[in-house]
Amino acid sequence: MGETVQLRSAVDGFEFDAYRAVPTDARRGGLVICHAIWGVTPHLRALADGFAEDGYETLVPSLFDRLGRGFAERDTDPALYPRQNGFAEATHWGADVLDLVQAAIDALAPQVFLMGFCFGGTTAWLAASRCTGLSAVAAYYGGQIKDYLAGAPKVPTILHLGKADELIPPTDVETIRRSHPDLPVYMYEAGHAFVAPNGFHADSARLSHLRTLALFARNGAGRGGDV
Repeated sequence: MGETVQLRSAVDGFEFDAYRAVPTDARRGGLVICHAIWGVTPHLRALADGFAEDGYETLVPSLFDRLGRGFAERDTDPALYPRQNGFAEATHWGADVLDLVQAAIDALAPQVFLMGFCFGGTTAWLAASRCTGLSAVAAYYGGQIKDYLAGAPKVPTILHLGKADELIPPTDVETIRRSHPDLPVYMYEAGHAFVAPNGFHADSARLSHLRTLALFARNGAGRGGDV
């Protein structure tokens, strides 16, 4: 359904790839999806297609293109974990690729929403406070959010976390809540990556999806209510 397009950083002119899925019916808005350490995977491309069917023109920027180009052929590959995790660390868990995120935001007509998973969850949190042109952000299980609590989101933002996530212990969750007591933090009966194939938990994936759509609806993409 989607296609590969090229975007350009306004900071240094760097050109990078993104997966783009376009609605076939009425457009509700634009959506940027920030990927996990595995990159632009088949699962995320399918997810983008699904959001396009819901009316969102969706971009999944390849945020590691400065380090290694190409979309992922598989959703996970244990043999590539050291390299991919190294990419995440080299970008300071998204802090150094916000120019690419901004380019994706700027490529979409308003209203523009953003979501991200794992590495992309931390990147989404950073985008909520450092990028412009966003209407709302949903961050899923971003393990390094705890390291970036000084900046407050400039737009409505929600977090989705798993109660059994070994990468985000309860102490980290409490640190986030103490730093931002008004921030909606939704906890699910699941572990890490509960939306992705390698950690999928159907009830948690469904409920978090509904809450994310409701967030978008309350902030410009039609009408919606709390879930």
